[in-house]
Amino acid sequence: MDNPLLAIATKPVNTIADVIAALEGIDGLLPDTDGLKWFNWLYLTVTKAVDLNIGAGTWRNPAWMTQLDVVFAGLYLSALSAWLTPGEAAPKCWAILFDARNDAKLARIQFALAGINAHIDHDLSEAVVETCRQFNIAPIHQSSEYLDYTQVNNILDPIVDQAKAQLLTGLLGDNLPSVDYVENMVAAFGLRASREAAWTNGEMLFNVENIPGLGDRFLDGLDDAATLAARGLLAPIGV
Repeated sequence: MDNPLLAIATKPVNTIADVIAALEGIDGLLPDTDGLKWFNWLYLTVTKAVDLNIGAGTWRNPAWMTQLDVVFAGLYLSALSAWLTPGEAAPKCWAILFDARNDAKLARIQFALAGINAHIDHDLSEAVVETCRQFNIAPIHQSSEYLDYTQVNNILDPIVDQAKAQLLTGLLGDNLPSVDYVENMVAAFGLRASREAAWTNGEMLFNVENIPGLGDRFLDGLDDAATLAARGLLAPIGV
């Protein structure tokens, strides 16, 4: 199964349609008992919703938003590709999720949250910087791009709320031994605050990359922090 997964992860994505095709391909490969499926499923749902909204003409810079989506997804696929390729290493915050893919002591929503954690707390600031560089602009608070970026929160909130019904179950589809614990974990995960911090980190990363080595060390620090959070999110709740 992992060879076809690697083939999808290594195929370049240049459009949102490419991203959706890759996420759909991964979803089709993974069984319900693979924890990665549940982050990927949620990510696919969000990406489709953002794609529809970008086409609705309500964005200040739709070209920038579209490219951000593509660059952002590419970081997830690159992490998966690295983890599947001997001799390569994925960011630690992703590796801890990939390593736990088949842990039946975890709930589906734990995998979804761990993926969100890695993708937002580690990848998103890098994606903002890369997209801004492609457009020859800087990430600036309250810019048109920032306002579009925060507008995504209004799309994410209802999707995550609706997804809870399907995700609040054990990896194998069994009842959770401690529903209160998982619901408290979900409530403590602040999606808007995490995305706001990612934008601020993107501004900082953009402005330190001209100092040799500092940008890499900054990203390493984000990886360390996201890995620490992932350990808590992936703490076993079953027996």
